[in-house]
Amino acid sequence: MPPKGRQPLAARMRPRTLDEVVGHEHLIGERGTLRRALQSGHLGSLLFWGPPGSGKTSLARVLADAAGARLVTISAVMSGVAEVRALVSEARERLILNGGQTILFIDEIHRFNKAQQDALLPHVEEGTVTLVGATTENPYFEVNSALLSRLRVFRLEPLTDEQITTVVRRALADAERGLAGDLGPAGGVTLAEEPFEHLVGLSAGDARQALNVLEGAVSVADSEGIRDDGGRVAPRLADVEAAAQQRALAYDRAGDGHYDTVSAFIKSIRGNDPDAALYWLASMIAAGEDPRFIARRLIILASEDVGLADPRALEIAVAAAQALDWVGLPEAQYALAEATVMLAVTTKSNAVGRGYFAAMGDVLANGSLPVPAHLRSSGAGRRNYKYPHDFEGDDVEQQYLPDRLVGRRYYFPGDLGAELKIGERLGRLADGRRDAPRRKTRSVDQPKTDPMETGSEGMRRRRVSLRALAEEQHRDAED
Repeated sequence: MPPKGRQPLAARMRPRTLDEVVGHEHLIGERGTLRRALQSGHLGSLLFWGPPGSGKTSLARVLADAAGARLVTISAVMSGVAEVRALVSEARERLILNGGQTILFIDEIHRFNKAQQDALLPHVEEGTVTLVGATTENPYFEVNSALLSRLRVFRLEPLTDEQITTVVRRALADAERGLAGDLGPAGGVTLAEEPFEHLVGLSAGDARQALNVLEGAVSVADSEGIRDDGGRVAPRLADVEAAAQQRALAYDRAGDGHYDTVSAFIKSIRGNDPDAALYWLASMIAAGEDPRFIARRLIILASEDVGLADPRALEIAVAAAQALDWVGLPEAQYALAEATVMLAVTTKSNAVGRGYFAAMGDVLANGSLPVPAHLRSSGAGRRNYKYPHDFEGDDVEQQYLPDRLVGRRYYFPGDLGAELKIGERLGRLADGRRDAPRRKTRSVDQPKTDPMETGSEGMRRRRVSLRALAEEQHRDAED
């Protein structure tokens, strides 16, 4: 490791203890899972899944130190099976000689192929090493199920603006590793409110990016002799912009700008204006808005404002959110833009939402009413239930609402898009129910299978097959 004077600010400011870690209270707080595991002396193999700069590497370092273990760090991009086996051999020797624990930290573990991941299985299983993996990708798609079953997965969220503020203020005030001592410019550093807020906002929850931009802005201001009356280097907004290569936008992710912009975004889509919707989308992305917030709003809008007028809308909104989870920014901008335009140009209807909340109104007014006897899962009355698939048209007249609400309607399909066809079908069903029900004539060759019983047996056999496959992979990895 290079001397402190040669290390970037972000590397120097890495937390040294659990108490110095910012964020992730659910893991390392007083009742956090990892803190309690350390206190009990049982820190098992685990995997950190989170965006860049959320603290995955830092957590691995402080956990190893708190556990009194030797930390060995490799990158899945640069390492292979041979290096892993050599490190495991050293860990086994250390364990045998003095009982020392080794934590093997593998960054970007999802980049290991199947054979490389399988090579880890026996060593993790027998406890030769405690594996700590880190990934920015969804591990349930990228990590083998056999290895994943031996790890506890912890999701790390981006740091909040308040947490980024803590990280930046700590770097400004720290005289040993930060900018207030010999490793910073003479006289120290101060940051006015406007450049400070812009620095925090553009970091998008990434502590490393915030410190890198801070260090760059200080360097720019120091080289130009920009100092306050107390002789401290005082980076301006322009210096932060130059260091980040990003201009400040009139958008506050925590204030009115945030809510006004997303309001304009939603209303533009609802109002069938794809051009305005794309503009507001671009404004939010450029200003550092959390893209997951945007994806969530698209999913809500697809349900609330499009509904069954175009059933594809929800699928596309959810697909955009999944694409964001898979590839992240900047590539996921395409998926977000595609969903935005599709939702803006398609047919709209809020009939489903109106129907649901009308039903909710009856629930709140009447409480949970009794289930009709023929719809219950047990009791003599259930023999009166009519199985719709036994009747022509797969439908039969039958009461489904509670007795007190018989005849009540909640859903009234619109007259546009797919809801037009839905309304027509409901009308045909209503007409057919006025006639006497006629049972289907079944072919003598038609299988007489109980779907529930057959399905349960199929799932039981699946579990047996998966267990056998996992055991075979384990044996192959040991060989």
